[in-house]
Amino acid sequence: MQHWPFSFEKTRASSSSCSCLSRRVSAKPRPEPRRMAASRAPTSTAAAAADGGIEENAMAILDSSGIKDSRDLHDDRAAFLEAVRSACLAGDNPSAPSWRMYDGVFQVLRNSSSLELAVASFHLLMELGKQYPRTYLTDSGGHQSLVVVKESWLPFLIGNGSVSSEIGGNSRSSDHLFDPLAIENMMLFQYLVNTLEADFVPRRIAYKESLDWVIFRESLLNMLLGSRKLVFKSFVQNCIHLLLSQYHPEAKDAVEDSIPFEGEARSASDLDSSLNYSSLESERTLVSLRKLFVMVMELDLIRKEADALGLTSRADGFRNPIMEVILDDLTYNISYLSPFLLAFVEWKWKLEIILQYFSKYCGKGAVRTRRSDNSQQDLKLERVLSFFLTATSTKAIVKKMGTEVAQLLLAHAYQVCISVQGDSGDSTTTEKIGASLQEISCNFISAFQNLKKVSPNTQISPFEKEALFTAAALTRKLMNDER
Repeated sequence: MQHWPFSFEKTRASSSSCSCLSRRVSAKPRPEPRRMAASRAPTSTAAAAADGGIEENAMAILDSSGIKDSRDLHDDRAAFLEAVRSACLAGDNPSAPSWRMYDGVFQVLRNSSSLELAVASFHLLMELGKQYPRTYLTDSGGHQSLVVVKESWLPFLIGNGSVSSEIGGNSRSSDHLFDPLAIENMMLFQYLVNTLEADFVPRRIAYKESLDWVIFRESLLNMLLGSRKLVFKSFVQNCIHLLLSQYHPEAKDAVEDSIPFEGEARSASDLDSSLNYSSLESERTLVSLRKLFVMVMELDLIRKEADALGLTSRADGFRNPIMEVILDDLTYNISYLSPFLLAFVEWKWKLEIILQYFSKYCGKGAVRTRRSDNSQQDLKLERVLSFFLTATSTKAIVKKMGTEVAQLLLAHAYQVCISVQGDSGDSTTTEKIGASLQEISCNFISAFQNLKKVSPNTQISPFEKEALFTAAALTRKLMNDER
């Protein structure tokens, strides 16, 4: 059974609850060609009436009262999506969708039993998000300022605001947001993660310039994770379970760039029951899951920095960093370790997970306090490999964590080294490695030799054999290059 991390009874936020999400809103108008959503700027009576007419006409199409035939309901929902697209994305003078129109499209995605409608509503939501972003950057006095549209529609219910009634009828009643068996739910998850990412990325850029913690305190991700409606530990565990259930060895990262849009979406009905389409959505969901993990890890890193600078307060609350929850889950469920490391290929964070796993068994660094910065005490891969340079020290570690786990972690750490070599832009990961590729390769081979001496009956997996073969070949090549 798949576990979906979002399990809210409702996910929409009312306009009143949306308005409290940010206090730092620039009044500066957005540059063309994009137009602001729900800017609440004064408009002429004629223009307002026209916008209201478009909304009423679109919502009238979605009203399913008295409709008995499912085909008619399908056609009306398709007509509603087309009406929203025409009003908000097409033509010479498109207008921003109202809260009700946004919500109507989202309900089509949530409640539709048609793959065609699910795909069409998913891509419409994605395009509307790009055309009318809630959070974006604008140039102001030679630097980038963050702009947040406070009353934009959101798919999340954050806070204690009331929730409007269902729109469109035939709503699925469920205690959970997702039905694990439906392709529609994979697209819904992708959209929710995309919404978080669209808010997170401009804040990250603005934070680098200002080091203002409030920027992230008011982010959707931080508010969602701090919501009383979400139990953080269960949320992370559900993410791990979903990651493992969605992982396929043949999954390609390139799927991020292969998401079809308007023209391709219309042909989705031709793939209604196709296993290939289901597999593709599974791979996209995997990409979204990794994005979600990385965003939370980055948020935790920024929170740690803000703590060290004294920028946080009791009002920020407290939760364990996601890294600690992941490590606890992987340590308790050893069978999760291998598939998790295979599925999670964000090199910087993958290496950090491996190093922190080793740190549980390879001695402790200096004690950290809330305001101290002992980052120089963090374990590096070079130091980890030094624990395996003799049979005696290797035996001491194996006694604590097991030979199979040690071999697996070392092989994946070496995979990170190979993957980031020559990447000058990934200085953080290079620093965490702590030595040249030649030194790491030699010590990696030595570590496996000592592991073999200590546990001669332990099998080596094909993945680990490939890592050893690569290390031996690279060592010979690098030594020859030096001559």
